[in-house]
Amino acid sequence: MELTLDLTASRQHLIRCRLRFTPIHQALELHLPVWTPGSYLQRDYVRQLQNLELVQAGAVVPLVRREPSVWTAQLKPLLPVEVNYGAMATELTVRTCHLDDDHACLTLAALALQVNGARWTPHHLHLLLPEGWEPFVPLPCLDGPTEHRWIAASFDQLVDTPVEAGPHRWHGFEVHGVPHRWVCWSAVGGDPNPLLERYPQLLDDVAGVCSACCRLMGEPAPAAADYLFVLHLLERGFGGLEHDNATVLQYGLEELAKPGGYRRFLQLVGHEYLHQWNVRRLRPAELTPIDYDRPMVVPTLWFAEGVTSYYDQFLPRLAGIGTDADLWDDLGAELSRYLLTPGRLLGQTLRQSSQEAWVKLYRQDAYSGDNQISYYLKGAVVALVLDLQLRRAGSSLAAVLRALWQTHGRWRRGYSEADLIEAFAAQLPELRKQLPAWLEGQEDPPLHEALHSVGLVLVPHKDTAPFTGLACSTSNSSLSVQKVARHSPAEAAGLCVADELIALDGWRLHTPSDLTHRWQEGRSHSLTIGRHGRLRCLSVQPAAPAVQSWRLQPDPDGPAAALALRTQWLQLVPC
Repeated sequence: MELTLDLTASRQHLIRCRLRFTPIHQALELHLPVWTPGSYLQRDYVRQLQNLELVQAGAVVPLVRREPSVWTAQLKPLLPVEVNYGAMATELTVRTCHLDDDHACLTLAALALQVNGARWTPHHLHLLLPEGWEPFVPLPCLDGPTEHRWIAASFDQLVDTPVEAGPHRWHGFEVHGVPHRWVCWSAVGGDPNPLLERYPQLLDDVAGVCSACCRLMGEPAPAAADYLFVLHLLERGFGGLEHDNATVLQYGLEELAKPGGYRRFLQLVGHEYLHQWNVRRLRPAELTPIDYDRPMVVPTLWFAEGVTSYYDQFLPRLAGIGTDADLWDDLGAELSRYLLTPGRLLGQTLRQSSQEAWVKLYRQDAYSGDNQISYYLKGAVVALVLDLQLRRAGSSLAAVLRALWQTHGRWRRGYSEADLIEAFAAQLPELRKQLPAWLEGQEDPPLHEALHSVGLVLVPHKDTAPFTGLACSTSNSSLSVQKVARHSPAEAAGLCVADELIALDGWRLHTPSDLTHRWQEGRSHSLTIGRHGRLRCLSVQPAAPAVQSWRLQPDPDGPAAALALRTQWLQLVPC
């Protein structure tokens, strides 16, 4: 199997694809994946495909579309086949394809056709590049690095390979003897590696975070034999996608300029790097093997992503970057976000959040916060509670993670939810009942009690303005409703998302501040709105100011035993 990708039509944003192979069946099937591992949303990459044509022995063979992303053909004797097609590359995310004059970033799930019977056979990749471009591909080179040819052991390894190309500079470093490459493309122009200008210690810090992941897992070296970091530095944006021996990251300069922005960037690095153990090799059974044709219900995504999200905040600190106060700020912000999400109590259980990832988490709307909770977010909260409860019993979450790595991850043996529960119960028997209850119930796990055990408290901070549960924004000189909180005065008044806010007590409204400074607690206000072209008058009675945020801080009255446990906890590694 040889897949050739011609990137020379960069100004058309068009990837010209050619797949050559010798079939082993006369009844041929071609499948294009509908999703890419690590991002649980059906993306239907077939939307970008065009001009699909199959040629054998110089003649075009008709293709029959059996499903939107599946084609069949009846071949003549088993002679070599060539499949030609184009793919538009205009989506700049870590899970799609983007091609322009500056660079190419390719998700091969969007480009590689799977041939029936050839999934486990070697696949060759060949790139045709614009002049002056260099490719970055985490696969073994074939015929030397200047030939732009690589070999994947299987279709799975090919699909797991991110491709970055462009006139980029790159930097190398090692983590416990394992070579790493760092390549950055800056969408905002200028120096392609502005992070290194601003933070000359960047590569040392990244290497430190990578080493901290190894320490956490109790491993002398990374799981991968080599590793590629690809960073897209944007004006604004945030995200990452993990691969067996690579990751693609996106980060915004606006976020970087905020207090703690660099630290949060290193947390993103740590999150995706830790995934080479937890998710890529230590993998849910439902993803072993992966079915690229359809979504699979995975009830344990809370462990795959939640546990990783819990640890990513600690990894820079474990690498000696930042202070304990920084950690309290970051962890407190996540706990505040969790406690201020109504959907954690009203919408989903943690298991349901994992199971419904395909249809809810990646399809947010104005009401999502009221009827769902992220398995990243609540999974991290449950991980925190589990870690502290295990530590009080002389164990730790890291001990569970390491044990699962030895029994499942090292052998790429998929785990079930029952396997996870048994792994926790082996460290603390009472978790055999407690953990399923936290997964199945909508109540909070004992978060405050867990924090108290390490001498920390969450302190509520109330808003200064009366509570209405109404969020609004200005667009095209019109003030409109963005969100209506569940069980709020705004909901009781009958407000809906997209309502135009026109006047309050006869005063014309133009900006959100026109509202906030006029609300009075306990008083009934007359709010004039526009909905579907008609004016309406609603009565809104604001309530007492609500909690605006929670802050995590040490308890000055905490006992010495709590301080000792906190010191041990901050080291992350098992007792």
